[in-house]
Amino acid sequence: MCSIKYAVNYVLGRWSTLCHTIYMPELPEVETVRSGLERLITGRIVQDTTFDTQKSFPNSPEDTKAFLIGARIKSIHRRGKVLTIDLSSNYSLVIHLKMTGQLVFIDSHARLKSKKRFGAGHPNKSLLGDLPDKSTRVKLTFEDGSALYFNDQRKFGWMRLLPTVEVPEIDFFKRLGPEPLQSTFTRELFTERLMRRKQSRIKAVLLDQSVIAGIGNIYADESLWAAKIHPETRVILISRSKLRALHEAIINILRLSIEKGGSTDRNYVDAEGKKGSYIQFAKVFRKEGKQCERCQSTIVKIRSAGRGTHLCPRCQRVSQ
Repeated sequence: MCSIKYAVNYVLGRWSTLCHTIYMPELPEVETVRSGLERLITGRIVQDTTFDTQKSFPNSPEDTKAFLIGARIKSIHRRGKVLTIDLSSNYSLVIHLKMTGQLVFIDSHARLKSKKRFGAGHPNKSLLGDLPDKSTRVKLTFEDGSALYFNDQRKFGWMRLLPTVEVPEIDFFKRLGPEPLQSTFTRELFTERLMRRKQSRIKAVLLDQSVIAGIGNIYADESLWAAKIHPETRVILISRSKLRALHEAIINILRLSIEKGGSTDRNYVDAEGKKGSYIQFAKVFRKEGKQCERCQSTIVKIRSAGRGTHLCPRCQRVSQ
């Protein structure tokens, strides 16, 4: 428990130094949530559910009783930055954490000193404190007494109950681009997706979830640095060799971040005490004022696509 408290307190301390900037979770952070919950709640049977606002749990009482209560957790999937929990009732819970969402699992049957607890999401004390609390929007209680809590300070996130066959057809998913870590995400597909916005700046295109799913600010900056591309360069002006390098960088950087548990020291934390360590491996993100490890120039921070953007002005020269 000491290690858990240390991790969360560290994150909360770092968080308090920000100018009220809230970072959306990116693909590696949501994948960390998915893999953690998969090994803890798969096979458990939902006994009851409570919620405090229809906005967070927009489901009818009839559907909840018929398709959620008594259903067994079959599997958990991620699509972009969204989680889907498939149920034995052939329905699914689709979960979007948005900016301040958390999912916390607590096994209350374990002895107090060895109680199983897993949580990931926005770094506040709900990851460790007694639940439910004032930020708890939804609670799923399982037949064995364990529970899954959906906490969300700003009430932007939601848990929707839908027939499993309909999940891929909801507008949100239909608008998403391809998954960058699937085998089908070839260099050719990547180039074709980018060229749909060939006159746009590359940073803005990478952040567009309809072009590629799951990439956010951190991994866009890191990938562009790796490929030596300035974030303000128009897609049409990027050479084929640099597009190949960018495709490879995106895949490698996302895989590394998942391996390291995401970039959680600021915006996500694993309540088992294993905060994500990817930021330790970052080359430009949050490195303004430091030397570029490739050319020793000073890394700068600019605005691109409406976001704070980190780059090396020598390695990443803008193409006109």
